[in-house]
Amino acid sequence: MKYTTSILINAPLQKVVELWENPAHFHQWQDGFESITHLEGVPNTKDAKSKIVLNDKMKIELIETIITNNLPTEKTALYEHIHMTNTQTSRFETVGNNQTRYISEVEYLKFNGFMIKLMAKLFPGKFKGQSEKWMQQFKTFVENNP
Repeated sequence: MKYTTSILINAPLQKVVELWENPAHFHQWQDGFESITHLEGVPNTKDAKSKIVLNDKMKIELIETIITNNLPTEKTALYEHIHMTNTQTSRFETVGNNQTRYISEVEYLKFNGFMIKLMAKLFPGKFKGQSEKWMQQFKTFVENNP
């Protein structure tokens, strides 16, 4: 399963990327964000690994491996969870003087287990919906953060 979402943020690219990549702000726009712990490699560079913990309705632990980091324009990472593996490429483009387009491309590479495979088949919009929700929350956070 693969999808792309995008949103226009009323802020300059440098500010958007600075807020997006700072883990101190993740809890302000990602529901259930609990922690991120660096595991290996040089942080924010190719092959660096981190453990991300989300705890909204249930605890979710992900291992993030950075594939490429060419910020402020693009970052791609692999996310591994017991039930699924996916990549996400986040792109940022300047639009006009004070606007940034944030584009997220997500591709699920593997689903492990009957229930998650069934959910992906029957409700693919749920996955995209979560991405869109976090992007909207991020937009609101950026635009309300002088």
